[in-house]
This record gives sequence, structure tokens and C-alpha cells, in this order.
Amino acid sequence: MPRTSTAVPPPAVIANGNANEPTASAPTARRRRVQSAETGMGILKALARLGGAASLTALAQAVDESTAKVHRYLASMVEEGLVTQDAASQRYVLGPEAIHIGQAALRQCDPIRAGEPALLQLQAELGATCFIAVMGNLGPTILRIEEPPLAVVVNVRAGSVLPLLWSATGQVFMALGAGAALRVQAQQEWARATPRQKAVLPDAAAIDALCLQVRTQGFANVQDLLLPGISAAAAPLRRHDGAVVGALTALGATGGFDARPGGDAVGRLCAAAASVSAQLGFLNASPQR
Repeated sequence: MPRTSTAVPPPAVIANGNANEPTASAPTARRRRVQSAETGMGILKALARLGGAASLTALAQAVDESTAKVHRYLASMVEEGLVTQDAASQRYVLGPEAIHIGQAALRQCDPIRAGEPALLQLQAELGATCFIAVMGNLGPTILRIEEPPLAVVVNVRAGSVLPLLWSATGQVFMALGAGAALRVQAQQEWARATPRQKAVLPDAAAIDALCLQVRTQGFANVQDLLLPGISAAAAPLRRHDGAVVGALTALGATGGFDARPGGDAVGRLCAAAASVSAQLGFLNASPQR
């Protein structure tokens, strides 16, 4: 009787290159790939946090992994252009592809788009009028505003231009912005000021002291200065290099809105502004109070 042979399919483990190890299930394999991606992104982010240049040892310490493991990931990143290695120092630096990714992200850094969720949340938390302003050619200009159902009647709306000296929003730009044009505009505003306003800021030395105060505390606050009976606080929105690209402001009736340093409203405002700044790439964003 002729012998019959039955074809036996080769074990699936042969495809993995090791017949002594079981084949990982599909979900397990996917999870490993995800974990590998997370590790790689963690190394890349650590390199950015270390200033964009670091040794292998420093990177391994930053991500709490072995130098051998980090080196394997860096080799792959070098092949993809995300990282390069300096021949002289042997330090790893961000590569051209990482720079291209960063440039694309920076082009999307819009303070209005990034700040809208925080603006909505802040208005709901404080129950006050809140807005985002940017520096326009005529001065600080409101671009996005949210008001409570029973808003305090103030003559500001989207498109309104605010003064540098007499508004919390303007003081943020004046104290933290750059350029001689801001100082010239402030001087012109002071020349047109009312006696009551000049009593608050009587001379150039007082303006300098105000700017120093805003820089020190990280926000500006006014009470009954621009409009009688209205208090306001404003915090800067910064981009990746620290430049002020906007201001987040909250205002309300002086009797019901506490714009003083250390108050709950100012704390929430500064936390919201720091969150938006972080989204714009400002790594040192930390809320002031």
C-alpha cells in the first residue's frame, strides 16, 4: 500500500526568525509598535527640552532608559533626518526634518485659535467679560470677546482699540512688548490724559515703575482707571521665543470683580494664559498670581 504524505505547514514562528519563541499575537505586536513609537517620541521631546543638543548619557537619563536602548532609537532617527550627531562633540542635535516639523507647527500658532477654548472656560468660571487682544497698528485690538448673560455695560467689542497706559490689556503690551514705537504711543496717550489719569501716572518715572511692576508680577491689573466702576486684569500670551503675541483679559464691576494680585480671578486668568502660551510653544509658561 503506497504511503501518503501530508504537507505540514511551517510553523508561523519561522516568519519571526526564531522557531523557539512563540509568535506574538496581533494585538500584542501592535502594542509593541505603539510602545516603540512612544519611546521614540519621548527621546525626541527630551532632546528638545534639553535645548536641542545633548549627549547620549544625558538623553538616557532624561528618559530613564539605558544608553544602549536610546542609542538604537537615535540611530533610526538619524536615518530619518530627525536627529543628527555632531562629529566633533558627539552630541545629538535636532535634525532638518525635526526643524521642518517645528516650522510647520509655528505657522499654525495663532493666539486666537489656540486661546479660544481657554477663553470660553475662563468666562464660564469667572462669569465676567473676557477677551483676547493682539497688538494692531493702532494699538491693542480686541479680536475675540465672550460676555456673560448679564454683562457689565462697557464700550468694548471685537475691533475695539484699547490704550496702552490706562487699560490692563495695554499695560501688558507696553511692559512686556518690544519696540520704541510702544513708548512713543504711551507718551502720546499721557499727553492727552485727564487730570485724574495723570494723578495715577504723573510722570515718566511712574510709567517706568508701572512697567517694572507688570514684568515682576507677570500680569497687569487696573481699577477704575480706564472706566469708572470697572476693574480688569490681563495676562500675556507668549509664543515659543517668549515674545508677547496677545493678551488674555477679564473685567467686571469693581464691586464684584476682584482684580487684585492673589485673588481667585487673577489666579485663574494667569493659569489660562499660561496654558495658551504652552500651546503656542512657550516652554517656560508658568502661571503668576
